Parts: sequence; structure tokens; C-alpha cells
Amino acid sequence: MSKFLRSALVVAAVGTAISALAADLSGAGATFPYPIYSKWADAYKKDTGTGLNYQSIGSGGGIKQIVARTVTFGASDAPLTVDKLDKDGLVQWPQVMGGIVMVINLDGVKPGDITVDGPTVAKIFMGEIKTWDDPALAKLNPGVKLPSAPIAVVHRSDGSGTTFNFTDYLSKVSADWKSKVGSSTAVEWPTGLAAKGNEGVANTVGNTTGSIGYVEYAYAKQNKMTYTKMVNHDGKVVGPTMDAFQAAAANADWAHAPGYYQILTDQPGAGSWPITAATFILLPKQPQDPAAAAEALKFFDWAFKNGAKAAEELDYIPMPDNVVGMIRKTWASDIKSADGKPVYEAK
Repeated sequence: MSKFLRSALVVAAVGTAISALAADLSGAGATFPYPIYSKWADAYKKDTGTGLNYQSIGSGGGIKQIVARTVTFGASDAPLTVDKLDKDGLVQWPQVMGGIVMVINLDGVKPGDITVDGPTVAKIFMGEIKTWDDPALAKLNPGVKLPSAPIAVVHRSDGSGTTFNFTDYLSKVSADWKSKVGSSTAVEWPTGLAAKGNEGVANTVGNTTGSIGYVEYAYAKQNKMTYTKMVNHDGKVVGPTMDAFQAAAANADWAHAPGYYQILTDQPGAGSWPITAATFILLPKQPQDPAAAAEALKFFDWAFKNGAKAAEELDYIPMPDNVVGMIRKTWASDIKSADGKPVYEAK
């Protein structure tokens, strides 16, 4: 596990009055986007002198903290419904998209050597497929010598948007999973080892021979982990690539998604990666500290304008320009101070 992914993202605010204000700016939530938020924050501090403190604690924790108004913004990979947003006085928008991948730890197996499909993964995570040489895995991997070793399942212990999207996918491809386990940010796992955050799952899989887990692709890439290929909605075998993530993301109809509620798992298309997801920012409609909210929106607007290259380097998918335009209009119309004026208007 790299030091980069173990550490919390803390960029201290120093010096100017703007930086002093930014010291009060804080966010918490999803571990899925932590690598890109970290990279953006470092570049933003160098560019503007403004600091940022983001706690990578999981989507569930981020939602709780923004509902309690203990942070300036929350982050979640599990989008909130319009009813939930209205109940808690929140605005939501997608900041970036990416892929969730299956990672494994098997001696002599390289990234992409093994292929899995959704129903088989569901059976593995239900404890029904227990060894790597199970006939279901052998059928998917002709010519690959699979060991008779037991499979060690690794899943999240915390409330997680990555888990939400992973279990949403399994619920779409497995009726048994849907009826017995279901889809949520936290589920009653039938089997396996629990680990906190994408960081924890990546670390546990990396240290456990014979294991399988699910992480955001940047964690697999940063830690040089062994990922699998997958059979997608159209029955095609695909690898986790930017093209495959983009193919799935292209199906997103953000203009007709109330509150930007959009789930991108099991999308059709021969080239689509099956577990693609957006990650969302949550901000109060009427922030307690409008100045801090404005600073947060400045950061996210800067990321839209300047962060695409960094996102693509980590194999995240930047939001399309037309969607960014919609999001900026949402900021102006929905996030206001007590006097009814927008706290931030993009230029």
C-alpha cells in the first residue's frame, strides 16, 4: 500500500487571507475519488495558495457529516434520491466518473489473465464458489491453470458508495444476490474479510494470497494490483480501460436525471465496462458558512476547468462539458445564502 493512499489528504492553508478562509473548508466521504481529489488539491494549492482538507472515510461517513453540517461538503459514490436531498436540504452533482474493478492475489497470475462474469462473482461473494478451480471459473478461463486454493473474499466494512455500485451490479446480474443480499452502501455479507475504505480492501487483497476484492481502478493502478477482465452486459470480455469506462459512461442521460441521480452499472454496449460509477459532491442548499461554500465551489469549478488531464492520467472520466454547464447552473440556482443570492457564480 503506497503512502499516498494510506495518508489522509490534508493540504494546510497558509499565508494570505484567502488561505486563512480555506482553512475552514473541509470535506469528507468517498474513498473512490480520493486519488484524484488529492491530485487536484495539490495542484490547486500551487495554483491559488488555497488549502483543502478532505477526509477519505467512506460515502456513508461523508453523508452523515454533511447532514450534520460538520463539514463544508460531503462526497458519496451512492447518489441520494431527490426526496433524501430535499429532506436534508442538500444539492448533489457528479464531479467525476470511474470504474470499479475486481482485484485478485494469485501467485503467477498477471493483470487480465483471469476473466470473471457477474453471476460467478455473485456466487463467490455469497460463499457458494469456494476454490479457484471451481468449474464456473474454469469454464470462463479455458487454458488457464487455476489453483485448487480456497478463495478469500474481501469486502468493505464501512458504509461505502463503492459497495453500493458493486452490489447494485450484482443485484442486476444475479437474482439470488438481489433476493438474499441486495444493494446498499452496507449489506450483510454472507462471507469474507472486512476492510475499511478502498485503501483497506486494496491493502488486504495485496497481503492475502488467494483473495479477491473490489476497488476503484485508481487504487489497483497505483498499487500495481492484479485485476480481472469481465464479461459485460453484451456478453463481451472487456478489460478495465479508459475506453471501456467511457463507453459505459456515454449512456448516462444526466439531463433527465432528477438531482443528477444516475447509476452506471451493467450498461449495454460491446465495449462497456460493467461496473462504472460517478462520484458525487453534496453541499447544503443554504450553507451555514456561505464564504466556505463559495471556496468549495471555486475548487470544484477549477477542477472542471483544469483537472481533466489529471483525472485521465488516473483513469477517471471527466464530466462532459455540457454536463458541467448544467452543474454550474444548478450551483447558481440552488445554493444560496440567507439573503437569497447565489454563494458562487461561475465565470
